[in-house]
Amino acid sequence: MSSIEKYLESFGKYVVQQARTNLTKGKKNVTNELYNSIKFTVTPNSEGYNVSFSMDSYGEFVDKGVSGNKKIQEFTTFDGRKIESPFKYRSKQPPANILSKWISMRGIKGRDKKSGRYITNLSLAFLIGKKIKRDGIKSLSFFQRPLGLGLKRLPNDIMIAIKEDILNNLKTITAR
Repeated sequence: MSSIEKYLESFGKYVVQQARTNLTKGKKNVTNELYNSIKFTVTPNSEGYNVSFSMDSYGEFVDKGVSGNKKIQEFTTFDGRKIESPFKYRSKQPPANILSKWISMRGIKGRDKKSGRYITNLSLAFLIGKKIKRDGIKSLSFFQRPLGLGLKRLPNDIMIAIKEDILNNLKTITAR
């Protein structure tokens, strides 16, 4: 394995590890599904190497957020720009049955406004769904941030790896 390939492997591991840490710190790691789905691959191609990252499809919503009907959500890109989320709730709100499962996993209990009695998880899920539809889901940028930090280090570190490859593969040059 070349020094460049080793460096790209360490780059991929760094981004995945930091993204997973950000998920945990952001308290978005209830079931570990998204956490465990974040992966990378380094593959050689005709122009050099390709580093690909993958995760469950809903990870993009968590990373970039979702705008609501009344409030626009922004996220920070890997290069530090703040831009509007490409996702938006239009007519439907999140399904109550999915939110109900989330409520159960988190151990959240809702109360009635008038008498203070507990309400069902399904009723609470409907209310939370209405709020999500209105305000959206805040961006976590759990993947964008580590990708940006890794890319900032890339030019200097890759040059060191190229230098190592040249020195390791250099044959003895004889003078004529």
